[in-house]
Parts: sequence; C-alpha cells; structure tokens
Amino acid sequence: MPELLRSAKLAVEKGLAQGRNESYIKQLSDYIIPALVEALHKEPDTEICASMLDALNECLQISGTFVDENQVRSIVDEIKLVITASSSRKRERAERAKVEDFDAEESELIKEENEQEEDVFDQVGEILGTLIKTFKASFLPLFEELSSYLTPMWACNDENSDVRQAAVYGLGVCAEFGGSVFKSLVREALSRLNVVIRHPNAKQADNVMAYDNAVSALGKICQFHRDSIDSAQLTEKLWLHLVGKGLSDMELLGPNNQYLPKIVSVFAEVLCGKDLATEQTLSRMVNLLRHLQQTLPPATLASTLSLLHPQQQLALQSILSS
Repeated sequence: MPELLRSAKLAVEKGLAQGRNESYIKQLSDYIIPALVEALHKEPDTEICASMLDALNECLQISGTFVDENQVRSIVDEIKLVITASSSRKRERAERAKVEDFDAEESELIKEENEQEEDVFDQVGEILGTLIKTFKASFLPLFEELSSYLTPMWACNDENSDVRQAAVYGLGVCAEFGGSVFKSLVREALSRLNVVIRHPNAKQADNVMAYDNAVSALGKICQFHRDSIDSAQLTEKLWLHLVGKGLSDMELLGPNNQYLPKIVSVFAEVLCGKDLATEQTLSRMVNLLRHLQQTLPPATLASTLSLLHPQQQLALQSILSS
C-alpha cells in the first residue's frame, strides 16, 4: 500500500500522470488509509499488526495533510484499542509466569511474544510522531485523549536497544510538538531519560543511538518545557552529569557539534536566571563555556550564540570576555 501511494505521488509531482493532480493523491489516500485502519482492527496476529502499523505510518508520511480530521480520529481510536489489547496481553503473560512453571522452550516463546508487543508499541510511537509532526497544534486535543494511554508506551528503559532508541526519539518529538498536553508527562519523561543517560553502558555501540536521542530529547524538554521543570535539579543531575563524567568534547557535543546549541541554550537559561543552580554548578558551567570558546572555531560559537535571545547573548558574551 505505501509503495502504491508513493508511486502515485511521485508520478503526479513529476508530471508523469497525465490528467492527474493532487486530488488524485487525496482520492487514493482516502481509499488506502481507512482500509488499513479497518484491517488493523480485525487483525489478531501481533507480528502482522506491527507490520500493518508500519505500513500505516508510511502512508501517513506520504499523504501528509491530505489525511482529513475524521481519518485522524479513526486512527487515534484504533491506537487506543491497539495499546489496550497489547498491554492486556503482556499482563496476562506476566500473571501466567507467576503461577505456572514454564520450561525453557515456553519461557523463550513468551519472551519472543513480548518482543513482538514492544514492536507494536514502537510502531504506535512512530505513528504518533508522524501525526504530531504533520498536524502540530491541531492534533493536540487528540493527543491529550491519548495521554492516559501513553505511560505503557514509554519504553525508554526497555532491554531492547532498538525499542529504547525509538521510544526516546518519540519522546523528543512529543516534547517538541506536544505543547501543554506534554506538561503532565514531563516528570516521568525526565526520570526515564535520566536512566538512559546515566546508564554505565550508554556509550557502547548498541546503546549509543538511544543515548544520543536521549540527550536530544532532554534538550527539547529544556527548550519547550522549561517552566515545567526544576531547572537546578535538571541541570545538576543530568546535563552536568555529561560534563562531569570526563567525556571528550566529541562525546559531549556530538557529531559536528550537533548538541552545542542545546547545551548553550540550557546554560544560558540557568546563567541568566535567578537561583536556578548552586554557585558550584554556575562556576562549572562558566568554565565549560570558556573551554568551548578556546577549543571551538570562533564562527561556530558565534553562530550558536546568535540563536539566543539578545539579553542572553549579551550575558554570555560578557562572561566569555571577562
């Protein structure tokens, strides 16, 4: 289905579909997406359900705003059912494990079934991310409806690194576009990000993508929800954890300094705020900024500072010139 929709869209965009325009894509989307949602509702197999969710997400990405309000509503309603059913199946397995004595083969089977459930949650998270990115503020009322279903989805601390990476990425998307609806989830989100970032094996190859996404998600929470967090606690326990662990500049700033704007933004908020950190923390932040000033190309730091509010720019420039 996604391949068909993608081919049709490309043909229209390249002028290869004679007599066809965007209304043709809309017509095709109106046929495919409701059919996928209906089929998903009838699908009992968990693995196939995950594949169908993946296909639905691809179709949503291709169709974009061609998806109308009624279709989005039907997708959200189906997501509620998917989450509820999957969570129920996992609880049933957990209860069985308490009272039944499984042999090695049965235990392995249950483990595989639970991994399939995590794949379902993973795909649901991807769909929510797509809907939030596509419809932004207009999706928030429906996102709020889903907020009570989201807690089981925060698989940020799952044993599977792929699930963990996707969950943390989805959390960052929700932080950026979730608006006031996300505020009630900030505390739990920070707690789970804390676990990912502080994990002793966070920088190992299997975990590094989840770690990078966690740092990015943390930056988005700082940027978009700073009024909902304890800035002093967050800065000292999380951001300065990164600095205090003796990480190299490359590890701290990420590839091509991609974390630099977020780090400087958070430091600016704290340094320019009132009573947001201890004197020791403020001193460490200033020392780090001066270290970056000495090691980064002047143009790199200057362009980063230019992204701040004028008052913050002046304050940091004053600190760096003293």
